[in-house]
Amino acid sequence: MQKRARVIYNPTSGREVLKQSMIDILNILEEAGFEASAYATTPEPKSAENEARRAAKAGFDLVVAAGGDGTINEVVNGIADLHFRPMMAIIPAGTTNDYARALKIPREDPVAAAKVVLKDQRIKMDIGKAGENYFINIAAGGLLTELTYDVPSNMKSIFGYLAYLVKGAELLPQIKPVDMDIEYDGEHFNGKASMFFLALTNSIGGFEQIVPDASLDDGRFTLIIVKASNLVSILHLMVKALNGNHMNDPRIIYRKPKRVKVNPVNDRVMVNIDGEYGGDAPMVFKNLHKHIEMFANLDKIPDDAYDLSEPKVTEAEENFIKQVKKLPEDDTEETDQDKK
Repeated sequence: MQKRARVIYNPTSGREVLKQSMIDILNILEEAGFEASAYATTPEPKSAENEARRAAKAGFDLVVAAGGDGTINEVVNGIADLHFRPMMAIIPAGTTNDYARALKIPREDPVAAAKVVLKDQRIKMDIGKAGENYFINIAAGGLLTELTYDVPSNMKSIFGYLAYLVKGAELLPQIKPVDMDIEYDGEHFNGKASMFFLALTNSIGGFEQIVPDASLDDGRFTLIIVKASNLVSILHLMVKALNGNHMNDPRIIYRKPKRVKVNPVNDRVMVNIDGEYGGDAPMVFKNLHKHIEMFANLDKIPDDAYDLSEPKVTEAEENFIKQVKKLPEDDTEETDQDKK
């Protein structure tokens, strides 16, 4: 029986370039040996998720998520809890395209991205489970991440998931650490922190050195707890992170757990999952080891997952550095919590 592929695409992503390229994309999948068809998502909630689930239950061998990271997240959520999970491929057409960046998939040309399937190179990827939801790249929480919900989406596209926080100079008075209780693989943090991150790849908002030792399939998250207490300090810490020099900084905790539980203490802790609101703590995060088989450009991914030599500065990083240079010098005075 011939293999079947279903392309689930967001027709509004990338200035409708997906719609214009769809015939070429389907032809490439046919060349790869799949009977290919396409589904255009609608504005209805969970449109991509529901179609991915339907295609998986109908026995499709490959589901292609074409769009931004949000579309990929929905497709993963549609198949992650099934016993039979089809292979996945991605065709990026969003703003940041962190997942495509991590898999070394062309991000500017949908047809070139589709041709990755022709190489027939696949990797069984870790994904995360946060409560009842699944995520592919990052979960985060804390007051600082909550403020980002009010930042216009066009600012996010200019500065990236983290870098656009520089716009928030007017938010400086609101930035303060909150009490957090975080358990992770037998360790326990109970104190004040500005935010926490759980990452599955090395690409976060276009930044590729925040998790320089990331692995795609080791069964572990990278947990970063940021103890720095003001936005200026955090932004300067992020500049340090662009070179991968932050891992031993006393203002953060950097660990590699398989399971994390975040408990609220005195304040509400909202959780951001792959860039969208995903519920409130308490929440348990589990790494699902090698859970989804994904087409990737393995020729460009070294054995240790990432090539750390001579990292290129991305546009998001360049914009971020320019903005941080306009800020006052970092206040190097440590708080009592920083010293812990």
